[in-house]
Amino acid sequence: FVVETSLAPMQLLRGVTARDRALDVFSAQRVWDTEENSGVLVYVLLADRDVEIVADRGLNGRVSPEEWESICRRMERAFGKREFGAGTLAAIAEIGGLLADRLPIRAEGGNELPDRPVLL
Repeated sequence: FVVETSLAPMQLLRGVTARDRALDVFSAQRVWDTEENSGVLVYVLLADRDVEIVADRGLNGRVSPEEWESICRRMERAFGKREFGAGTLAAIAEIGGLLADRLPIRAEGGNELPDRPVLL
């Protein structure tokens, strides 16, 4: 979960879409570095209340682009109502449900990536 909080980076990234920035952050944070290629990044650009989800290739065919997009739009609507906490928690719960439903649970369990938010 990555939140872009500052307006200063936006001046440096003028012309770069939120989606492009999310893909850059996905790579920089090494979200792709999981055994099953099942990392998911939720990117929030607070200045624009824009949300992007980038999912690794191991989730292709398991979760549709429309499902990811739907989660993003619900988060953005919640943010528009200033329901930041509720919108974020609902999205995380929905993503967790999708992953639990569509990915086999590994016997050794545990997360390969940290769950803590990253603020940029």
